[in-house]
Amino acid sequence: MTVSEATGASRREGGRGSRDWARGRRLGFWAIAEDEPQRGALILPDGERRTFGELAALAHRIAHGLRALGLRSGDCVALLAGNSELFYAASLAAQETGLYIVPLNWHLAPREIAHVIADSEARALIAEAEFADAARAAADAAALPDSHRFAVPAAPGFRALGELLAGQPETAPAGRTQGLVMMYTSGTTGKPKGVRRPLPAIDPTRAAEESTVFARAFGLRPFDGVQLVVGPLYHAGPSAFSWGSLHVGHTQVLTTQFDAEDLLRKIDRYRITNTHLVATMFHRLLALPEEVKRRYDLSSLRMVVHSAAPTPIDVKKRMLDWWGPVIWETYGGTEGAATIAKPHHWLAKPGTVGRAVRGVKIHVLDGEGALCPPGTPGAIYLEIEGSQFEYWKDPEKTRGVHRGRTFTLGDVGYVDADGFLFLTGRQSEVIISGGVNIYPAEVEAELLSHPSVGDVAVIGVPNAEWGEEVKAVVQLADAVDASERLAQELIAFCRSRIAHYKCPRSVDFRAELPRAENGKLYKRRIRDEYWRESGREI
Repeated sequence: MTVSEATGASRREGGRGSRDWARGRRLGFWAIAEDEPQRGALILPDGERRTFGELAALAHRIAHGLRALGLRSGDCVALLAGNSELFYAASLAAQETGLYIVPLNWHLAPREIAHVIADSEARALIAEAEFADAARAAADAAALPDSHRFAVPAAPGFRALGELLAGQPETAPAGRTQGLVMMYTSGTTGKPKGVRRPLPAIDPTRAAEESTVFARAFGLRPFDGVQLVVGPLYHAGPSAFSWGSLHVGHTQVLTTQFDAEDLLRKIDRYRITNTHLVATMFHRLLALPEEVKRRYDLSSLRMVVHSAAPTPIDVKKRMLDWWGPVIWETYGGTEGAATIAKPHHWLAKPGTVGRAVRGVKIHVLDGEGALCPPGTPGAIYLEIEGSQFEYWKDPEKTRGVHRGRTFTLGDVGYVDADGFLFLTGRQSEVIISGGVNIYPAEVEAELLSHPSVGDVAVIGVPNAEWGEEVKAVVQLADAVDASERLAQELIAFCRSRIAHYKCPRSVDFRAELPRAENGKLYKRRIRDEYWRESGREI
């Protein structure tokens, strides 16, 4: 559930009880900044701190500056920044002036960044100097005027951010109206597409207060918590949980990169209560030596949520054994959220990604568009009350994911008799061998439970007789050597646990599998290599 979706859900409920829940104190970033300006908002990676009042003042100055630059409601501002004060301040400025803020993935190449700047029709670019080279090349390619590029600190080819702020007041601008984030999809199967929603006609202070329904859904306590921001804020998951907790007065502890032991150190030092992680981080945490794991006090943790990529059942069980019943799971995407799996529900139904959240219906459809019975896999479609989105400037793709009021994220799975959703793979990754559908996620989960396997991608490769056959591409665990004997052992291991037709006929080993920083596997890249080698395209 994104903050904007939470705002809509809360508005439909009338914002009931938010002050009662907070014991008479106002919630939402803007109200907290006004009522309790000295409250801690951010702890920056270098240890410096910013209060709600300081962050609001900077956001107001940026908002005034963008208006003075000529930007008006509905315009886009591109933002190339790490987990930093600038990211929050620029985003808040957009949120109170009716602008779309477009967070840029700083891992992308300049030409890819240029595509997003041009595609979003961004009228201004704000960047941190460490990304200036890529930002400059991208802005040039997107033909963004020099006058509308700003960097902090100053960088060649950019105006200093101080020029945008010069003479601007630290008070809220007049005529405030709610803006939104326009995030771009990760682009694992093509060029990134902007997910755009209509701007709501609501005052930003009220919108921020109403969005606290997000925090309620995850049991976050108002004015009683500290969020550790680990993943990059340009991703929907880390961003949603950071904003969701900030709006109920939680201090945000920012990191610039993931380091397993440093994460434990920060949980201990700052008494972290909540954070958002991905499956690959669990793998690295579990790989730490036992003496390192025991070195830090993790008893402050109340809610650790993970999403973005499937987590093997064995890995999650080991994390729950270590950290206790504090690990939550969500399913959804930039386009919308769908489910929450609370710890006790997951323990009762290992592997589930949870049940639909309020206002969401899950439809599992077969190839003809009919509802699948419980336990039968099909294409997952979501129906979210009051939610609208389009892929910006791509009506064909927008139509392609929608069926009436429902839309799909491209996943395949089933709902059990109790309404719990289980994922079995991606529609684009289903292997069809001899006319039978094979879902890679099921096979991967089994292989990942083998102690020699560190990571795995199960794909379909060409087979003259069957159309496709199952292949496993494996990244081995540390200190394990590849061999034909091990490949046969993995095949036999898999055949001892699931139906033989689902199991790989061959295993290839690689030093590392390509994953995005949010944990998603670039499986299309791997699969395409094999199909090209065969002289066929998919």
